[in-house]
Amino acid sequence: MLKEREKALLDIVIKEYILKGKPIGSKYILKKYRIGCSPATVRIILHSLEEKGYLDRLSSSSGRIPTDKGYKFYIKDILRETNARS
Repeated sequence: MLKEREKALLDIVIKEYILKGKPIGSKYILKKYRIGCSPATVRIILHSLEEKGYLDRLSSSSGRIPTDKGYKFYIKDILRETNARS
């Protein structure tokens, strides 16, 4: 089970990756979204999502991309929660 901040950042990374087609980094997230976290907190959460298998990196200096596990969680849990609130 993911924490709310993890879900929120996974949601952002997946949506932005679908739109842009390239890895999404913490600087980009902080520049575009007001998420109420410090840069260090965003990096820690992204790293945690990577360790849990929801995100991956192509290189150590790139942003993150969703994995199959990340997409499946997004479809199964995040979209379902969003639709339930509508």
